[in-house]
Amino acid sequence: MSATEYLTLMHLSEAPGRRMRMGDLASACEMSLSGATRIVHRLEREGCIRRVRCDHDGRGYHAALTGSGFARLEAAWPSNLAAVRRHFLDHLTEIDLKALAAALRKVAT
Repeated sequence: MSATEYLTLMHLSEAPGRRMRMGDLASACEMSLSGATRIVHRLEREGCIRRVRCDHDGRGYHAALTGSGFARLEAAWPSNLAAVRRHFLDHLTEIDLKALAAALRKVAT
């Protein structure tokens, strides 16, 4: 699974009802709407996402995470975490990690 596919499924898994408007999903993934549409179409063909019309606006669509998409995300999570550790966290010393944690706490609040 590509990083973009993982990110798309992750954002949907964290959204209320596991669905997001296409424009909101594109913004969350820092992609253009057309880029997000291509990813969603690919994941839809694979059964991971389904597109549903918006309840409030018949012109718009939501991308909705399917059970199979959530299972695929769960299966990919360990290798994604290992990659983050290998490419990022393993390069930091204990002091660097404490400084990073402090900075992230400030960002979160």
